[in-house]
Order: sequence, then structure tokens, then C-alpha cells
Amino acid sequence: MGEKVTLKDYNDNTIRSQWCPGCGDFAVIKSLKDSLVRLQIEPHNVAIVAGIGCAGRAFAYLNGYSFHGIHGRALPTATGLKLANQDLTVLVLGGDGDGYAIGMGHFPHAIRRNVDVTYLVMNNQTYGLTKGQASPTSDLNFRTVSTPEGNIEGAINPMAIALSSGITFLARANAGDPKHMAMVIEKAVAHKGFALVDIFSPCVTYNKVNTYDWYKENSYYLDEEEGYDPSNFDMAVQKVFPKEKLPLGVIYQREKPTYEDLRPGSSRVPIVHEPLYGIDYSKILLEFM
Repeated sequence: MGEKVTLKDYNDNTIRSQWCPGCGDFAVIKSLKDSLVRLQIEPHNVAIVAGIGCAGRAFAYLNGYSFHGIHGRALPTATGLKLANQDLTVLVLGGDGDGYAIGMGHFPHAIRRNVDVTYLVMNNQTYGLTKGQASPTSDLNFRTVSTPEGNIEGAINPMAIALSSGITFLARANAGDPKHMAMVIEKAVAHKGFALVDIFSPCVTYNKVNTYDWYKENSYYLDEEEGYDPSNFDMAVQKVFPKEKLPLGVIYQREKPTYEDLRPGSSRVPIVHEPLYGIDYSKILLEFM
């Protein structure tokens, strides 16, 4: 590493932001930059894969390599990128519409593989880019342009889906508290394995219900809960099905070999393969690595 990494290294002032004034995504990008600086990760070692939507535009506002894919395909793209160059810090940036709707088919599989990527979902509970339709995380009875009489589908629970899929790092943050959010993102990026940070990022234009004040009144910090252990799976289950306020912070974390470590031919973790029909295929695989 050369000179110390600073915020200036990640700031990109060449592109004017297209977000609405007050959008929570501004704070997410600032907190992400802060976390990368704290970890002293240089921009040329960062690769960002972006989804479609307001949050998907986040890749343009910080320095680093980036790939803007098609709708819902950020996770498989990031998986291929990480496998191609395991030395990169791979970040996936997207929203609830991209990740929890059309991208939901890829979501549990990236988790169960435990690919070493960090997924930041800017969850505003609406489709902000396309004028405020109901999204997969829109609450029951939520009125939008696509549900003028109220959402009759109700919201999915991405935290419960992630936990049941075998995630190794699960956290939630609030764009209304950038300092705490930066701390959570820093832990997620430093974690070896798949890390999800679901972020409450208010849409100030189309969601007049789930506002900054609403999230503040309806959330609390796990750090302040005496006796909470993020390595305890049973405790984590209770937190992804909250009865009252929504928990912020690291909900669950455990260590597990990554997909990159376990794949045949990996030099990171030796694996003993039983010969099939007398042929040791692991030696053949090594010829192509």
C-alpha cells in the first residue's frame, strides 16, 4: 500500500447526482466511503456491481471499478467477478425493488454459497425511480400509484429469508444515522463471506409514510440490548421477526468457509476428494486453474 487512503480518493465530483434532495442514498454512499477509508482499502482494489433503480445509480458517485448490470442480476455478476479475481473487495449496491423482486431468485443462492461479497440494499419500500409503485417490502395497505386503495399483498421479510438461507453476516442500518451505518458497513465489508446490510433509506418523494422520523421512532440499537449475542442463531431468529420495533446493527454473524475456498482446485483450503471410478479428478481440475 502506498499513501494513506482518504475520502478524497473515493470522492467522484465529475458526475452530478440525479437523486432527489434528501434521499437516504446520499448518506449510504457517504457511510460506505467512510468504512472503506477506515479499512484502508484502495479504490483500485474495489469492484462495485450495481442493480437497477435509484439505488443502482450509487456506483457512479464513488471511485472504483464498477459494472452496471441488467435488472435483478447484480448478485450473479458479482459472484463471477469475485471468482475471477478473489483479491478484489466486491460490493453490490441496489434497492429493494431490484434485489427482492426480480433479483430474489438469485438472493438465497448467493447466500448459501457464501461468496465473499458485501450486499448493501437501500430499502425505501417503494419503486422510486419509476414514480412510486408498491415494492416487495411495501407494507400492507400502503397506498401508491399502483395500489391506490392500498397494498393487498403485504411485505416480504428479506431478513428472515437471508437467515434461513444460511447467511454468515446479517445486519440492518438506518440512513438517518450515518455514523452507526458506517460502523455496520465496515463490519460487513471486513467479514469473510456473504454479508447483507439491509438499509432503511427513505424515499422523500414517493414514500410519505416510512420517513426518517418513522424509522427513528420504530427502531432501536442492538448494541444497547443487554445480553444480545449476534453469534446466537436462536436470538437472531427472534430479531428477524420483530414484534414491535425494528433492530439496527449486526443481527447475526458466524464463520464458515467461503465458496471460493471450497471450490475444487482451490489452493486456499485443501480438500480431499474421493476418487471416482479410480480417477482423481482434482488433479485434472488443477490443470485448468
